[in-house]
Amino acid sequence: MSEHRNGERLLVVGGGVIGLTVAWQAASAGHAVTLVDETPGRGASWVAGGMLAPLTEAWPGEDPVLELGLASLSLWPAFARELHAASGVDPWLSDAGTLLVGVDAADAGVLTTLAGHLAARGHRVDRLARRELRRLEGGLGPAVRDGLHVPGDLAVDNRALLTALLVACERAGVRLDRRTAAAVRPGEVALADGFVLPGADVVVAAGAWSGALHPALRDAVRPVKGEVLRLRARRSSLPPPRRTVRAFVEGRPLYLVPRASGELVVGATQYEAGFDPDVTAGGVRDLLRDAERVLPGVVEYALAQCQAGFRAGSPDNLPLVGRLPDGVLVAAGHHRNGLLAAPVTAAAVVALLRGEQPPAAVRAADPGRLAVVKEDA
Repeated sequence: MSEHRNGERLLVVGGGVIGLTVAWQAASAGHAVTLVDETPGRGASWVAGGMLAPLTEAWPGEDPVLELGLASLSLWPAFARELHAASGVDPWLSDAGTLLVGVDAADAGVLTTLAGHLAARGHRVDRLARRELRRLEGGLGPAVRDGLHVPGDLAVDNRALLTALLVACERAGVRLDRRTAAAVRPGEVALADGFVLPGADVVVAAGAWSGALHPALRDAVRPVKGEVLRLRARRSSLPPPRRTVRAFVEGRPLYLVPRASGELVVGATQYEAGFDPDVTAGGVRDLLRDAERVLPGVVEYALAQCQAGFRAGSPDNLPLVGRLPDGVLVAAGHHRNGLLAAPVTAAAVVALLRGEQPPAAVRAADPGRLAVVKEDA
């Protein structure tokens, strides 16, 4: 158990899935934790699809992203069990796997590239023709040409997960400070109301907002806007698919993630639009159009919710996990993989707080790499 001198505390800035997981795991390791966030449990994590899918997110040239994702995926079953036991809230982890499908020849080419990339690294991927795909998911439409079955991917109910993390944090003794952080410095967090919180150590885990909190993160973390829909199956409609269905529709990425409640999460658009919070009519139209081509039955669903969120992008799609030059810890820039990477990120932060090396797969995410890239450029 970590030792703290009287009155010292760990400050975690950001109450999304990364910040909450770091706070819970650090508190469980013996740290006196204060989490600073005006609305913990919301933000991009609340809007997310819930895919834990490093294999179907993989792409040639991004091996460090894949390795980090796989390392975290391996932790997820035990992490979910531990969280359920600590909170009494089931995060609804699904091991049904993922179907990745395409609708035209160019989409099929993308699937071929991905299948070859994964097979070369020893990962199981089953190439399926149209008829085989429909045996697995009968609701797939005639536009679906072929696809991949990736049994190793998982999914989680993101909102149940956040609820469970909030309860686990409370039970572990994490103090919630529902004010807005304005800046982070070694040993303290300056709040928007002018107050300053002192701490023995500080972790910046504020997602897309992290870039505004520390000068070293200004050009390293940016918002990437995404719009997401929630559809609800009705009595007259076909049920949602049993598995996560990811698709390329004439080159446009799409995901459809079922929930135990009968909802279907459909996403996501991607814009470099700063912190624009509006859901656009065009974004909704595009998502529904592509979803109908993949799963025609969605036209009978109720449109339950439309939301926009802000992924935390980084220059090379790897997160930033480690110490900045002044000693402040950062755990941000996870882009589409915040939920997936939460367990391994928290393990890395707790290790660094102890003065130990983080897990091997996380070392490539050290923020010092960006300074090196900048100097080389």
